Order: sequence, then structure tokens, then C-alpha cells
Amino acid sequence: MSSGSTPAAALRASIDLARATEALGFHRYWVAEHHSMPGIASSSPAVLIGYLAEATSTLRLGSGGVMLPNHAPLVVAEQFGMLETMHPGRIDLGIGRAPGTDQVTAHALRRTADLSADDFPQELAELMAFLDGTFPEDHPYRRIKVVPGGRPAIWLLGSSGFSAQLAGVLGLPFAFAHHFSAQNTDAAMELYRSSFQPSETLDHPYAMVTAAVVCADTSHEAERLSAPMGLSMLRLRKGEPGLLPTPEEALAYPYTAQESGIVASITESHVIGDQETVRRGLAELRERTRADELMISSNIGDPKARLRSFELVAEAHPEILRGAVAS
Repeated sequence: MSSGSTPAAALRASIDLARATEALGFHRYWVAEHHSMPGIASSSPAVLIGYLAEATSTLRLGSGGVMLPNHAPLVVAEQFGMLETMHPGRIDLGIGRAPGTDQVTAHALRRTADLSADDFPQELAELMAFLDGTFPEDHPYRRIKVVPGGRPAIWLLGSSGFSAQLAGVLGLPFAFAHHFSAQNTDAAMELYRSSFQPSETLDHPYAMVTAAVVCADTSHEAERLSAPMGLSMLRLRKGEPGLLPTPEEALAYPYTAQESGIVASITESHVIGDQETVRRGLAELRERTRADELMISSNIGDPKARLRSFELVAEAHPEILRGAVAS
């Protein structure tokens, strides 16, 4: 959500973008979960996915992701079982193990101080057992029924090796957050493939890589549009989250040498430029990582400029339109 906008306007723009990218031929559209973040109007992926599904007809809609430490597994199973029942074959349940917020907010969500990522494998197993009805006979949750009981596609999300290895061991599809953890991409993808064990879900590894992309008619315009991402991430790292700055705000900001270095390290993996530059950058990323899909994250404040970015990518990459688009 950018300066001068509102949560309602940002949500309407996300729905408009879903319709537009569906028309362009994109295959998948995911929304994130963040809490207590003034610049991100996406605290409830399940609710937003319902609206997106009603506004579209062919897109796969999903969470990128549901942060499982924030929720009881049964609640997630019921929410996404409901979505899958209403929109069969179109719902992805992307699961992450980070809280996606600060510890105080996480406590308010889960109502316990005992929050640990170490519990993630057990909570994931519970979630899958609720969805599949596979609790052992002697399990205390055996008699609980998820109603309605639709079964969405489950993905594991990650920015390091932990979820990559777990996704491989469980035989689940894996999505890696290259857009903010590029230094770990290659190692995580290799770990996922080397750990992979066939399952009822998959008989071979299936991986998606998310890239931060800003594409415009000229490289100069793309650089201008991308400037707010660096300043926004810098403020977040300083504990000062806020609305996405305008390009003018970001370009006028008096960066210190240290701050400039931080921004450069954050954005060095971003694919920014005109259509040909972005085409080459995405082709190189896909070839290097051997990703089955690319997901595009374009944090552009102007909805028209954001849509234009996706239009240019669609024109440049007709062969990968099964790749994903993220709001």
C-alpha cells in the first residue's frame, strides 16, 4: 500500500490485477500474510482469496503464505477446505513457518508465549492429517471432522534450507522466496531436490522461485518505479515500517553511505529494467535454479504501472505463463 492510498483502494487494485493477469494468461496468483504492517493490507489471506476467486474463473488462488505459527492447524484446514469446496481445483495453501510479524503481535494472534518455529513440523503434520483424515486410531483428534472437507494443494514456502528439506522429505511442492533471500536460493533448491521422496502428492520435485520484478517501457522508468522498494525495506529493517514511499520520496531520500549499501544488498537480486532486460534476467534465473515456475512479485505503488509491468513480462515470456503472479 503506497503513500496516498488506502487499504480499500489497495485491495480493489489487487482484485483488478487478478482479473487482468488472468486475461494475460497467468496461471497462479498468491497473497501474503502480514500483521501490524501499515503498508500491507493482507492480514487475512483466506478472506482475500475468497474475493479473488469470485472475481476470476481460471486462476489458481493461494496463500504465499499462511504463517502456521499464528494459527491453530484446524482453523487453517477449515478455512482452506471451505475455499477448495467453493472453488474446486483452484486453491493453493502455501504454508510458512515464520510468524510474519513481531513477537508481541504473534502473541496476540496465538494467545500464547510459547511460540517456536521448532513446532512447525508437528503443526504441519496436524494440518495435513485434518485435511486428509489420516490421524491414527488412538489420536485424540481422530474424531474431528473438517467440514466442508475440500483438499487444497499444499505448498511449503521457505527462505532457507529448513523448509526446502522438509518439503523434499514430505514430497510436497516447494516455493522459495528469492525476492528477499537470494543468497540462499541455489543451496535451498539443491537441498529440496536431493531430499525429495515421492509421495501421493508428487512423484518428482516441483519447485517455484519468486523474483522481485519491475518492468517498464524504458530502463530509466523501471529504475524510478523500483526506488520505493529499497527505501521501504530499509525502513522495515530499522524497525520503522510504513506505507510504500512514492518514487519521488525514495529518490529524494538522503541515504547515508551505510544505508546505500544496505539497499544495494537488498535489491541486487531484483530484476529491473525494460522488457529485454527483464526477459534476460528471468530466463537466466529460471535456467540457473531449474525452477518449474517463476512467481513475480512487483511492489509498485501505481496500479497502472504495476499492470504495465505484468503486461510487458507476459509479452516477453509467453513460454512461462504458467509461472505465477503475486499481489
